[in-house]
Amino acid sequence: MVEFPQLKRIVEAALLASSHPLSLPQLFTLFAEQEQPAHDDLARALDELSRDAEGRGVELKEVASGFRYQVRQDVNPWVARLWSERQTRYSRALLETLSLIAYRQPITRGEIEQIRGVAVSSNIVKTLEEREWIRVVGYRDVPGKPELFGTTRSFLDYFNLKSLDELPPLAEIRDLSDFDPQLGLAPVAIDGDDATDTVDGDAVDGETAMNDASPPDHPEHIHAAEGESITGAAAETGASPAPTEQIT
Repeated sequence: MVEFPQLKRIVEAALLASSHPLSLPQLFTLFAEQEQPAHDDLARALDELSRDAEGRGVELKEVASGFRYQVRQDVNPWVARLWSERQTRYSRALLETLSLIAYRQPITRGEIEQIRGVAVSSNIVKTLEEREWIRVVGYRDVPGKPELFGTTRSFLDYFNLKSLDELPPLAEIRDLSDFDPQLGLAPVAIDGDDATDTVDGDAVDGETAMNDASPPDHPEHIHAAEGESITGAAAETGASPAPTEQIT
């Protein structure tokens, strides 16, 4: 078995070298069978690494996909200048659609349109799927069997969440500007569905041009996340979804 000081160094190096968060099972695969650390030792190593990062510019954070080192928010404005890629600003329509999926999942496109009172642009759904923030999790057991949308593990990782339970209560979200995917790096247009986005000074329509430019990895995060899963169903709103037919 690997000695604890060496275990701690191995885990730290692996987290820094990895391009995505690492779960406990993935960390265990770093060791040969005869070297396997005890679960308590691995948990202790992660806890000590987290405490070691206190007061530093990075922190060890557990998100949905596992553990990762990421830049702390208080130094992020400076670190973000390393990214020269264009930053996409998201329209109110896209943010409202994403919010409804996050809080009311599983939900159909028709149900989103009924709540918002306007049609959901196909480009908005396409953009959210390309960002791997949402996916089809099943079909509503009604005529036509419309697709049911839910959020992914990548969505949770991007927003620095371990689970949907960590979403802020709806009562705390007084304006969609509080639900900015760029977390302050790119302001959100909030003047209605026809609001435009600006990329390097060029205005683009928020409803139809969301997929024209891919945003960079979130500057606050050292690593981008991979993988996806669906958790919970309308837990935040207390909604009772209709019967569903799940994908197998």
